[in-house]
Amino acid sequence: MSNPYDMGAIDIAWCPGCGNYGILNMVKSSLSELEIKPEELIMVSGIGQAAKIPHYLKTNFFNGLHGRALPAATGIKAANPGLTVIAESGDGDMYGEGGNHFIHTLRRNPDITNLVHNNMVYGLTKGQASPTSQPGFKTPVQVEGVSEEPFNPLAVAIALDAPFVARIFMGDKEQSKEIIKQAIKHQGYALVDIFQPCVSFNKVNTYQWFKENTYYLEESYDPADRQAAFQRALESEKIPLGIFYRHESRPTFESTLSAYREDKTPLSRRKADFNKLEELLDSKK
Repeated sequence: MSNPYDMGAIDIAWCPGCGNYGILNMVKSSLSELEIKPEELIMVSGIGQAAKIPHYLKTNFFNGLHGRALPAATGIKAANPGLTVIAESGDGDMYGEGGNHFIHTLRRNPDITNLVHNNMVYGLTKGQASPTSQPGFKTPVQVEGVSEEPFNPLAVAIALDAPFVARIFMGDKEQSKEIIKQAIKHQGYALVDIFQPCVSFNKVNTYQWFKENTYYLEESYDPADRQAAFQRALESEKIPLGIFYRHESRPTFESTLSAYREDKTPLSRRKADFNKLEELLDSKK
């Protein structure tokens, strides 16, 4: 059965063996199985190899500045709450250049899905350390090895009460796809941190390394327990995978906007009232 998001035989700019290919296939399968129509979806990304993923899906997309995917995705969802909005980029783009946007998007809780390709390196610019690079990781820039503490996106998200926080490995296709589907269906902000190997610029965190250094949260684990979720997010000797934290108690950003209190018509479908605009401008003179 054909996938409506397939673009056919196109030129893809990733290296052979790149983990992005597996993520692209999982995202396409997830969207198709959820029966989300391409015209009702918009993908938003910033800059980087992972940020190219919307280019390879037959749907709408907005490709913006480095690190600026989340505010654009929040604005798109606020203007048209009926759309499915996915913000997707790499660990450098989301947690580095976009770090401040990441924090404040967690606080706002827009109903968007945030997929972050985490290969612990900057691939587009050929191998500098990223915010999630592990201590001691050597690069052409960090020649003596990374000395900084790695950014922990899951711990930050749980600390700020993000309503859906998960981590997956792209090598575990079926488990990962099911978590992506749950994230897309979740009402409110959903973070899925996706481990993926960069075969060209990260020779440490390989497919085998992720297999040997990860495990799945046990079936008895309760994702409603915030304190337990935070503790599990801090584990580093072996890294847990799965849904760490989940709840639906926070209102979404767009549901709190005054523009929708009396009129649920999406802002994108309303006509501008230039008389009111003129009155407003005159009142400020």
